[in-house]
Amino acid sequence: MDDRLPAHLEADAIRRVAESMGGFATVLSRGERHAGTIAIVIIGRGKPAWLYERVPTPDGNRRFVRTAEEDIEKKSEFSERLTRRCDRDPDLWLIEADVPERERFIAALPG
Repeated sequence: MDDRLPAHLEADAIRRVAESMGGFATVLSRGERHAGTIAIVIIGRGKPAWLYERVPTPDGNRRFVRTAEEDIEKKSEFSERLTRRCDRDPDLWLIEADVPERERFIAALPG
């Protein structure tokens, strides 16, 4: 049996973490309700957006890892990357978060 939190509950938890830190988060793309994967775009505060995706670790756990950073000069490339990512994985939940402290936010997420 998989002891992962269902994706829809995890997405809600991510939103609540953002709000508890004085930020905001919204779901841009809803994936499979129970077993969908989660990716988070962190925006705001005049900084380039970051894309975090959860990856498995050697010890069997999972953690969020930054897989892309927006180039301010080429914002459309980042948007296109997100679109391609959603097209490749219809089970993907894409969440956008605007938070004041990005590293602290990622560290606080359920894992």
